[in-house]
Amino acid sequence: MKTTVAVIGCGRIAKGAHFPAFAKMQEEIRIKYACDLIPEKAEALKEKYPFIEQVITDYNVALADPEVEAVFVLTPNYAHYTVTMDALRAGKHVMCEKPITVNYNLSCEMAEEAEKQGKILNIGVCNRYHKSVEMLAEKNRNGEFGDIYHVYCSFRSFRSIPGLGGSFTDKSQSGGGVLIDHGIHFLDLILYILGGATLKNVTCDTYCEMAKDMKAYKYRSMWAEDTKDVENGVNDVDDFVTGYVRTDKASISFNGAWAQNLDQKDTYVDFLGDKGGARLNYCGLFTFCHGDTLQTDAPEYEIPDMYQRENSDFLRSVQTGEKNRNHIDNILESMKLLDSLYASADIRKEIEL
Repeated sequence: MKTTVAVIGCGRIAKGAHFPAFAKMQEEIRIKYACDLIPEKAEALKEKYPFIEQVITDYNVALADPEVEAVFVLTPNYAHYTVTMDALRAGKHVMCEKPITVNYNLSCEMAEEAEKQGKILNIGVCNRYHKSVEMLAEKNRNGEFGDIYHVYCSFRSFRSIPGLGGSFTDKSQSGGGVLIDHGIHFLDLILYILGGATLKNVTCDTYCEMAKDMKAYKYRSMWAEDTKDVENGVNDVDDFVTGYVRTDKASISFNGAWAQNLDQKDTYVDFLGDKGGARLNYCGLFTFCHGDTLQTDAPEYEIPDMYQRENSDFLRSVQTGEKNRNHIDNILESMKLLDSLYASADIRKEIEL
């Protein structure tokens, strides 16, 4: 049975991830509307993906349509809350891209509204559907790590601040910088693999150093360069972050950088257990070291499209009412962690949770 949906927001994540996935899901999904405030964006998608039935600029048109069962909210961060709340109140199920929204309190309001309306609200932390993450979570459940006592992750890049001066670097619109943009993926997959760890305390430092003079900032390439505004825009978010987290299961340390003066990219997660350990190359394969045999396995396997799997599972939840791994109730702890880390950085002290 096909689920009739509306897609709100036709920018990069729609073009680069979700619509290529939708193209492989035609037996599951009917896209009645593609909506964007800039009609050319939606029209360009319709030209490439003719299964889109209508292009609109006002998402309320879709919310008023009784045929629409679910909505994909693929807007910038600042719009997640408003669009999702409107969709839930209109009786629609929602798949909202990460992060939930710009802070934890508003995220909790979204969860409460979904519960009140009896609707599914999923969040697009897509790595929970990545084959490597699933395999490591299974290894942990099977006891192959033994006791995971520490996790370290790095999400560092060379001078890669996105859309400098635009919504990415304006805290009022994005909620933060590299931590909320990249860190949410890494920290959420860590909590998922650990199996629902409870936060104890956090400490964090954030820095906005590399583009204090936006006009003088040098780079080789820039994600979302068409949104940059170095003449009139704002850059008040973190381009580097470092922190430490204690949970009831493992400690976590991390370093993240949109931009650093080291011409290399380090994106990986290390899981240290007393029986085994693993390095996960972000969005790639992993290696696993067995403490008893001193052997390291480097399994090779196919990695299915995690966006397709994430979206298909959301549609199944719409049909069945069952909450899956990306339901907002399962993601709130990750958002609480982000908020707590930013709060610690603001006061430059450890925070007890």
